[in-house]
Amino acid sequence: MSVLLAVLWKDLVSEWRSRDRAVAMLLFSLLVVVVFHFALPSGMGERTQELAPGLLWVAYVFAAVLGLNRAFSVELENDALTGLALVPSDRGWVFLGKAGASFVILAVVQAVTALVFAIVFELGELRQPGTVVRLAGIVALGSLGVCAVGTLFAAIAVRTRFREVMLPLLLLPLLIPILSGAVRATAELLLHGRLEAEPLQLLLVADAVYLIASFMGFEYVLDE
Repeated sequence: MSVLLAVLWKDLVSEWRSRDRAVAMLLFSLLVVVVFHFALPSGMGERTQELAPGLLWVAYVFAAVLGLNRAFSVELENDALTGLALVPSDRGWVFLGKAGASFVILAVVQAVTALVFAIVFELGELRQPGTVVRLAGIVALGSLGVCAVGTLFAAIAVRTRFREVMLPLLLLPLLIPILSGAVRATAELLLHGRLEAEPLQLLLVADAVYLIASFMGFEYVLDE
């Protein structure tokens, strides 16, 4: 547990001092929102409402991939990745610390992106506190799975020659169950004002599988 807290604190303090990772993620996600706004034809009120959940999660995933790519890149400086591999504890705690830091940074980016998205696409539903709280729960479940499996594959891709390309190729196919559950749950909430049990169950199962598999597999990733 002390290793988890130490890695989490290190990453968050480092990000607070530089802010390069969060700013890049935020600018990229906002740019995606703006592109979607101008790409969609005008006068598509109802159709835009139907597309909004998918468009929002596209922005979230692109921002997450960008941030996860940077999560281990900084560890290559001064061979800090070797230091993480030598921690006197189960390396799974290092994984949880890195994933937790990515989750917190991504959550901040997602909150700002959702606010801008609601304004740009005129989503009045997001003005209701109850809807905002439930949407935050859905986003948290989706982001948990993304950060779990994304942290594992970011550690794998960081040592490859084309890590910026390798991570999306490895990660995006595995995000299908998470995105399926997250988009469906978000659509039900924004379009009908309710939460369906089936997509939430899919999110919970995917999160549990990815967390357990990544925690156990991270022990061998750092050896490579």
